[in-house]
Amino acid sequence: MSDKELEAEKKAELASEYDASQIQVLKGLEAVRKRPGMYIGSTSAQGLHHLVWEIVDNGIDEALAGFCDEINVVVEPDNSITVTDNGRGIPVDIQKETGKPALETVFTVLHAGGKFGSGGYKVSGGLHGVGASVVNALSTELDVYVTRQGKEYYMDFDHGHVKTPMKVVKEGVSELKHGTRVHFKPDPEIFRETTVYNIKTLTDRIRELSFLNKGLKITIEDKREEKPTRQEFHYEGGIRHYVEFLNEGQEVLFDPPIYVEGEDKGITVEVSLQYTTGYRSTLMTFTNNIHTYEGGTHETGFKTALTRVINDYGRKSGQLKGNTTLSGDDVREGLTAVVSIKHPDPQFEGQTKTKLGNSDARTATDHIFSEMFARFLMENPDTAHKIVEKGMLASKARVAAKRAREVTRKKSGLEISRLPGKLADNTSKDPEISELFIVEGDSAGGSAKQGRSRLTQAILPIRGKILNVEKAGMDRILANDEIRSLFTALGTGFGGDFDITKANYHKLIIMTDADVDGAHIRTLLLTLFYRYMKPMITNGYVYIAQPPLYQVRQGKFVKYVESDEELQNVLNTLQPSPKPVIQRYKGLGEMDAEQLWETTMDPEKRHLLRVDLDDAAEAEKIFPMLMGTKVGPRREFIEENAKFVENLDL
Repeated sequence: MSDKELEAEKKAELASEYDASQIQVLKGLEAVRKRPGMYIGSTSAQGLHHLVWEIVDNGIDEALAGFCDEINVVVEPDNSITVTDNGRGIPVDIQKETGKPALETVFTVLHAGGKFGSGGYKVSGGLHGVGASVVNALSTELDVYVTRQGKEYYMDFDHGHVKTPMKVVKEGVSELKHGTRVHFKPDPEIFRETTVYNIKTLTDRIRELSFLNKGLKITIEDKREEKPTRQEFHYEGGIRHYVEFLNEGQEVLFDPPIYVEGEDKGITVEVSLQYTTGYRSTLMTFTNNIHTYEGGTHETGFKTALTRVINDYGRKSGQLKGNTTLSGDDVREGLTAVVSIKHPDPQFEGQTKTKLGNSDARTATDHIFSEMFARFLMENPDTAHKIVEKGMLASKARVAAKRAREVTRKKSGLEISRLPGKLADNTSKDPEISELFIVEGDSAGGSAKQGRSRLTQAILPIRGKILNVEKAGMDRILANDEIRSLFTALGTGFGGDFDITKANYHKLIIMTDADVDGAHIRTLLLTLFYRYMKPMITNGYVYIAQPPLYQVRQGKFVKYVESDEELQNVLNTLQPSPKPVIQRYKGLGEMDAEQLWETTMDPEKRHLLRVDLDDAAEAEKIFPMLMGTKVGPRREFIEENAKFVENLDL
């Protein structure tokens, strides 16, 4: 029998075996444990922290409904989590469809709770909405106390299964006392990467939730340390304080930030904004406390209204003459704004399901913001004058930059003629396997060009430190040869014209010297990407190469190491004789093509750090602090963090 006949016979056997007996029906919470990523995104650290947000969101929902004003989160010594809220308390009466107490149903039945249908909550937070039952399924243990109507109830679970049925553990409790306390311990069999909570990740999101829900107090306590730490967040001004937080250390045109709030057909809209004297634009949008990174209809409504209202006021006040019209980019230069809406039925779309698609959200945001913002400008002419003037200055710079912008646009292919002697492109035209190395210095650039894999790796050397875009307008940015070369090579456009689908490379690797100057160049490049090509970062396209600091050679033994600590560990493993030869690399240029490939560029051996944005708000603060015009905040930051720097070349 031929190979083809054998293969056909084998396929026929497999086909006959595939019958109804192989169709697996997962009951209850089995599906969650079988495919946890479907319910919490992943079983990495991100998924681990998502468990906390599912429980916290239940308290947030109570706050949105007007029944809760305090939530407490505790990281216990064993890395379990306790979340307490003073809401109404999860119902304990019998749920008609299951015949079991509602408390048990909420923790054991998928998609059970007040968020579904029209009975429980008008608006609810959380992206997945799968809630307590999923947390229960993915925990080795979970217990819950509910206080309501003068009694305290208790039940606990083991790997999602009821261990102790609901019972009353205390009677005669004050009618004024109410709420829910949930304690759970993530299952290490599910979260194999880590079950250790990152206090910064938790704290940053809790701070954000406090900003987005004015008047709500949220505390977080870490009991894992010898001296437990506790932080409290409580902002009566809500997102107005968020804007102030984002603009800390910046020079502002007016203070306090503008704040408007209103409701239109069941959609609540809050907007706060403030202008700085700088050039960057920071716009953060949220729907039901979810950060809509990809924007959406509410963002479009805000942008449209902002541009229209400022132009209308400028003409009425006489600041805008003739046919002069400010563009959207003009009126957003220097703007810091937070837009937060609460929608009863949000529809998300986009690559990461964080783009709002409801058309009524655009109408509501436009209507509420434009009406109240126009009134503010009329009632505050001094502030209004500064806002229009800021836009007019941006418009003049935009006109001056128009010619330079055209140079960066591709007409056909990658206009190599516009990058004389700079870019050494790769031969593959498949962006998914193509990498662009941005290399510090011509010497290292030359070695990289010689040592690279020509099929997949392109090299773009840059000379010295590029322009600090945090301190420059678009006209100066596009007049900078290094930045213009980079924009052209990537092919995506930038700023408002950015289109990630046009990216020529899906890996953008910053390769600089392992010294202070190299770190400065990295920061300048990251600032550029963050401000004008942020989707490159959010989509995981930006990496930082990790070149070695030392080469250790002893006889035929050769080892490259990236730190002083690693060097010492290697030396401790070597025999005393012969004496090892240690070479310290002060820069990439000291390595030849073969060494550069072997240590830093070979996909099989290299070590890359991917740049991500776990906390957009923190990034919005750090970049202007490190790269902006104010020296004071930068000095304070350096003084506070200098103790964490172990090795610094000066």
